[in-house]
Amino acid sequence: MILEDFLSPVGGSIIESCAQANEQIFGKRIGIHQEIEGLPEIENYKLALIGVMEDRGSDNAGSAQSPDQVRKYLYNLYWGNWDAPVCDLGNIYSGEKLADTMFALREVCFELIKRGIVPIIIGGSQDLTYGNYRAYDRLEQTVNLVSIDSQFDLGKQDDKLTHRSFLSHIILQKPYILYNFSNIGYQSYFVNQEEVDLMERMYFDIHRLGNMRQDISESEPILRDADIVSFDLSALRQSDAPGNTFHSPNGFSGEEACALARYSGISDKLSSFGIYECNALADKEGRTAHLVAQMIWYFLEGFNLRKGDYPFARKEDYQRFTVLINDGEYELVFYKSPLSGRWWIEVPVRESAGLSSARHKLIPCSYVDYQEAMQNEIPDRWWRAMQKAL
Repeated sequence: MILEDFLSPVGGSIIESCAQANEQIFGKRIGIHQEIEGLPEIENYKLALIGVMEDRGSDNAGSAQSPDQVRKYLYNLYWGNWDAPVCDLGNIYSGEKLADTMFALREVCFELIKRGIVPIIIGGSQDLTYGNYRAYDRLEQTVNLVSIDSQFDLGKQDDKLTHRSFLSHIILQKPYILYNFSNIGYQSYFVNQEEVDLMERMYFDIHRLGNMRQDISESEPILRDADIVSFDLSALRQSDAPGNTFHSPNGFSGEEACALARYSGISDKLSSFGIYECNALADKEGRTAHLVAQMIWYFLEGFNLRKGDYPFARKEDYQRFTVLINDGEYELVFYKSPLSGRWWIEVPVRESAGLSSARHKLIPCSYVDYQEAMQNEIPDRWWRAMQKAL
């Protein structure tokens, strides 16, 4: 596949805006798709920025213009103490139809992921998550998707693909490669109770905003189990991210958004990350684009802190803890990484026909889950995982 067929170069004005700046800024340390030089040699990079100029699947008109607005801030941030090389592949323009844009995003993401390069998608509207997800169709594995959002975006069964229905399309359309879905930060007054009931029947993981804000570090095990993270800026409170048509007085703070991005980057399993619904037209002072730039910075910092934990390390090398619950009715086996101090819990998982689900035999958990087990309580995440495995 020829990536240039789908990607346009980064605008010259963005590159020129940091031409006289310090050599340590972001825009001077990355490979950039430019008009004359063309695409950088992607084999030399571990992460790749992709802008997607598409918002026809959303009522948030203006989000298609956000990728270049984010770049203006990102390029002028200072480079961290990082080793992982980054490139900016430019923008995917809107196709003749929305389906054409989805196809282009799918092909670009597939090409990058199969080469071990993590795409960082700057949307555009959140329905683009569907194009990102379909990139995994040919990788012959099941996929865990985490959406950081104030809503579930299920829509109705027959709704066309939009930012409010993309999850239904992921769940219901073949090939069926979704293993688990998790939501972080939903707000109950935006969610139909029937949707909550459906999520529970499917043993998906849903986490209310208030619960997550009590201890943002409890989001880390959820994000550690993700292949894809989709971040809708409507999950943030209006005062911190005003450049969004669907903002609300309540939501995560800018600091919490950066923490969530950092946890996403740290996950050894995660292979694609997207931030959506930044509306450049509504972002009069540029605060939202600036925040997105900082979230990407924190994602990159997290990526450079990866430890090579499970599934890349052998569980035999971990500390093993066995907890018996209800006088031996349940035997829970925990593992603690000597590399990072993070925890996992063992769950037996059957193989899906034609798909590899072996990576799900250990699921991330926290020390809190271990403490609950020691108090003779079954951790919720283990119970849900067991129901899916039956």
